Amino acid sequence: MVRVRYNQGWSRRGFALLWDADVLARLAPPRAVLSLRRFFDLVDDWPDELPAAEGDALIVAGLEGCLDVLSGEDAAQWLETDLREAVFSFQDFYEGQAGLILWVPSGRNRISMNGASETYHWKHRDAGPDGLPIGRLLFSGAENEVERLLSTDDSGADYDGKHWAGLHHPRIS
Repeated sequence: MVRVRYNQGWSRRGFALLWDADVLARLAPPRAVLSLRRFFDLVDDWPDELPAAEGDALIVAGLEGCLDVLSGEDAAQWLETDLREAVFSFQDFYEGQAGLILWVPSGRNRISMNGASETYHWKHRDAGPDGLPIGRLLFSGAENEVERLLSTDDSGADYDGKHWAGLHHPRIS
């Protein structure tokens, strides 16, 4: 069963992949978005104050470019080790009381869900027809806790439709 999230409270806790530019603009000005390189520089030296969501979130851009230059095998390994370890460091430092948002502008076209298995995949040139199993790699099998972010308060909105703004997980482990 697909979980959905309609409100903006998600940005202050957990981990998200976001691709809706209007939602991004409400969370932070462009200058507050960090590069992936800067994000990795901050590991183990996290700032006391965060630049997004009124001080409760960090927004990072560059995931797509990183995945695009890696082979499918290297991208999977990097997601499962390097990126996950950095996310764990962030979550541990802020004790789950801050949000980490990865800005992935093409995410809507590159992330798909297998309805039968409820697994999420990232379309990658070198990862076979299904793509990278991004849900397994990032959420460690807790894909059933992933929420689809919708950019509307309309509870009747189609979770696969135009309001699908991203994915959110309350805390990866």
